[in-house]
Parts: sequence; C-alpha cells; structure tokens
Amino acid sequence: MKIARLALRVALCSILCLSMGIECLAQNENDGLIEMVVTLLKDPDREMRSVGFEQVRSELKGKEATEQFAALLPKLSADAQVGLLSALADRGDKAARPAVLVAVSSEAGEPVRVAAVSALGYLGETDDIPLLAKLLGESSEAEKTAARASLVRIQGQDVSAAIVTEMQKAAPPVSVALIETLTARRALDAIPAILSAALGDDPLVRKAAMKSLSQLASPEQIPGMVQGVLKAERGRERDAAEKAVMVVCARIEDADRRADPLLAVFKELNNNDRKTLLSTLGRVGGPNVLSIVEATIAGKSPDLHAAGLRALCNWPDASVAPQLIELAKTDEHPAHQTSALRALIRIAPLGGDLSNAQRLELLEKAMAMATRDAERNLVIDRARTVRCIESLRFVLPYMDEPVHAQQACFSVVELAHDRTIREPNKAEFEAALDQVIAIGKDPIVVNRAEHYKEGKTWEGPRKSATPPQAAVAAADKPEQAEPAKRELRSYPMWMIVSGVCVLALVLLALVMALTRSKD
Repeated sequence: MKIARLALRVALCSILCLSMGIECLAQNENDGLIEMVVTLLKDPDREMRSVGFEQVRSELKGKEATEQFAALLPKLSADAQVGLLSALADRGDKAARPAVLVAVSSEAGEPVRVAAVSALGYLGETDDIPLLAKLLGESSEAEKTAARASLVRIQGQDVSAAIVTEMQKAAPPVSVALIETLTARRALDAIPAILSAALGDDPLVRKAAMKSLSQLASPEQIPGMVQGVLKAERGRERDAAEKAVMVVCARIEDADRRADPLLAVFKELNNNDRKTLLSTLGRVGGPNVLSIVEATIAGKSPDLHAAGLRALCNWPDASVAPQLIELAKTDEHPAHQTSALRALIRIAPLGGDLSNAQRLELLEKAMAMATRDAERNLVIDRARTVRCIESLRFVLPYMDEPVHAQQACFSVVELAHDRTIREPNKAEFEAALDQVIAIGKDPIVVNRAEHYKEGKTWEGPRKSATPPQAAVAAADKPEQAEPAKRELRSYPMWMIVSGVCVLALVLLALVMALTRSKD
C-alpha cells in the first residue's frame, strides 16, 4: 500500500502540473508556469523538487520569476533551501541577491549558510567583499571554504581593489587567505599591495605574499622582491622567499641573463645585505654570478666564505660540479665539506647538457668521497633519477648491504617504473625485482616490484614513507542536500508537462489495479 499511496500522490501532483501547464499555455503567460514550479519547490519529495530546480535554472526567465523563487527560501526546508540556492546561482540573475544575503546568516543550519555563501560567488557584487572577508575569520570551516571560492569567483568593478582593502586591515590569518584569493584571481593590479605585504611585520603574511609574487610577478618586480628576501627571517621563511625570486627570474628566457635584475640590485646594497643576497644569487646561477661567488669563497673572511659556499650549494644545475668536488675535498671545515658533497649529489642529475653516463659518473665520484652512510644513501636515491640501465647496475650491489638495502630497493622500483628502460633489459630487471620482493620491508615498494615484474603499471603512491600532499580545491556550488539535481538535464516546460501527463495516466492505472487486487 505504501507504493500505491506514493503512486497516487505522484499522479495527483502530475495532474496538478498538467492542469496548470494547460492553463498557462492557453493564457500564453508565465504566471501559471511559475505557480507550478513553486508547487514543485515546496513538494516534500526530493525528486519532485529537483524538477522544479531545473526549471529555476534554465526556464522561466525574468526578474519577476527570480524574485518569486527567491522569496520562497525562508519558507522551505533546509534541504530545499540548499537546492534552490544552487539553482538560483546557476540562474545567474542578481535579482536573487537580497534573499541570498539574508540566507548567509540563516538559522536553518550550516548547509544553508554554505550554499548562500557559495551563491554569492555568482550573484554577489563588490559591496559583498567585506562580508565574505569577514566570514574568512568568523565562520565555520565549511563557510570559510565557500567564502574563499566566492571571493575567487565573484565578478564586478574594482573587486580586486576591494579585496586589497580588506587584506590590508584584516588579521594575519585572514590577510593570508585574501592574498591567496588575489593569487587565484590572477589579480596583477594587486601586485604593488602584495609587495608591501611582503615587507610587513607578520611572518605568515610575508611568506604568503612572496609565494603569491612567485606566481604573479614579472622580472620588473624583482627589486621589490629582494627587499622581501632581506626582510624575511633566516631559515624557512627566507628559503621560501629566495625560491620565489628564483621562480620569477626563471621567466627570463636567456638563462645567462636571468640573474641580471638581481645583480643590478646587488650592486646597490650595503655589504651586509650583499652577503644575505648571495644565497638567492646562487639559486639563480649563471656565469656572472659564479665569478662573484668564487671571489667570495676565496676571500679571507670566514663569514663571506660560508655565505659564498651556501650560494654555490644552491646552484640550479651541475655546471659547478668541479667547484663542489674541490670544496668537498679541500675545505678546512668538515661541515663545509659535507655541505659541498651533499650539493654535488643533488645537482649531479641536473646537468642539462650532460649525458646519462656523465651524470652517473658524478654520482660515482660523490659515492667515492662519501664517508657516512647518510650521504651514501643520498647517492643511491639520486641514482634513480638517471634513467638508464647503468643506474640499475650501479644500485644493485648496495642491496646486499643492510644499511643501504631499503634505499636501493626503492631506487630499483623507481627505475623499473620507466618502461623504456625496463622492457629492453627485462632479464636484469626481473632479477633485481625478485630481490626487492625478497628483502623489501616497505609493502608498497614490494607491491610495485610485483606489478612491474608482471608488466603492469603502478598507479598508487610511490612510497608509503612519503605521504601524498593534500589537495586544495575551491568550494563549488552546494550539492549536499540535492545530489540528484545535477544529473537532470533542462527540458522545455511543454515537454515536462507532456511527460508528466503520460506518467499520471500510467500511475493512475497502477493505483486502480492495486486497489482492485486488494478488494
């Protein structure tokens, strides 16, 4: 009987829809259609509401219809409000904006507020920026996520300028979020304000600003970014700031000229700031920088020698391998020798003009100079980036040494991941993979070895010890309460009316048959 009652209810609703549709078609007006959609939106059944939502999205155009639909919001259940807010956002008519703003502070629950905040991304205006910025600091995590997405999406005159205004007066966590918003918007007109933020007092804001500049700035902004490097606290913040400058310098096509904007600033600095900037110069590299770095290392000042060594250890390619080898062998300080050796291990595979054999030769030299297991394991790890069969042969002996065996296992499966190496040398790789399966302690590494041995592709994480980075995605329009509505296509009202009519007749026949059978 539950099925019969449901069928009867749908049938009656269908007949109501049909009568309203016929009436509105006869009158050649939208009023009847609007009334029918309103009836659907109020229906307690989710599927019936979803039909109404699709009509709100794409049919019944006009401000008057939008206002009637929006006025229903406080009269609906929470689930229905979420669905209607999403439909109004898709509709794109800003006549719904006043009702959406009211829903932002709704007491109907967090899902409704999140849906309203998300809708502002499509229906909001520049005047709504302060509200969205406020939500970044005072609302739930879900509302904050929706506010960020809306700040990225919202259109209007001077939106970026309004975001900058809020960023400049907000608390540090909100300022950081607003800087990230400007970055996502590709707000190039905000670069001067972001440069100023990079020189502020809060380290979190400075770090966010430099990260933003790495994506937005051009080489013309490098002088201002250098001030951000000098302002940054030594350690992680300064490292991140230096890398941001390096990224912008890399946008200069001529590799030998990438350091020119930095060198122009370097000449104008005092000695202390020059020493600080040497590390950044090293990250950019180039022949003009190398001459300065070599002269600094050769000087008599221990502080300058150390600064020059740091610059050389930051080099972006293997062109300074001879200098690093010499320092690793002859520097007076053991710590400096270790730094030079580790830098050599890092850059050995980075030689753009070097063959695989030459890259591997550098790693072999580093292995010969290594006196500690830590550096030896680093060499074994870097060997996996030199994609040739000789790298496998280089790594294999270390699988017999307990202190290096697990690192060697990982390098073997990384090399095996490349079919262009594995397939032509199948016998050697099968033997190596068998050894990985036998001695490997990391279950993911062992499973990868089993896959590669069978000629399969591995699609999971590369190594369990290296957790995947969390994905950051902007919030989309709310779909929590009405998952079915996204699957529905938008149909003209006459087609829906015709379909509903057929459905009504079928369901009425079903009800009558069930009733007769019960009697």
